[in-house]
Amino acid sequence: MKKTGVINHDLSDVIASMGHTDMLTVCDAGLPIPLGTRRIDLALCKGQPSFADTLKVIAQELEVERMIVAKEMYESSPQVEALLREVFPGIEIQAVWHTEFKSMSAHSKAIVRTGEFVPYSNVILVSGTWGFGKG
Repeated sequence: MKKTGVINHDLSDVIASMGHTDMLTVCDAGLPIPLGTRRIDLALCKGQPSFADTLKVIAQELEVERMIVAKEMYESSPQVEALLREVFPGIEIQAVWHTEFKSMSAHSKAIVRTGEFVPYSNVILVSGTWGFGKG
């Protein structure tokens, strides 16, 4: 049995399979997940697991070189930007309109759904290479 890190089988599997520039979307409970895109549904109830807790666990195992968010997040939920900068210090954040974000998420290896209800708690994590990002 695995002792540390991500113990969710599906999430561990997708992180282990990611290569440079592959994308992993982590989202709130409301983001539509396109048909055909792998869904890793962690949501249990409102707020569980939180977007923050999920990101912190993923950050321990995934090398991230860039993040993509919806522009609307900056006005609606500025605390999400603060969280991203805390969990992934020094990593570039690219902002696109929410409609474009939803289209881009369809190209992710997987979309990880949390129980988060804070609007625009969504990020596309773009995989880096060892030594490029924070880790």
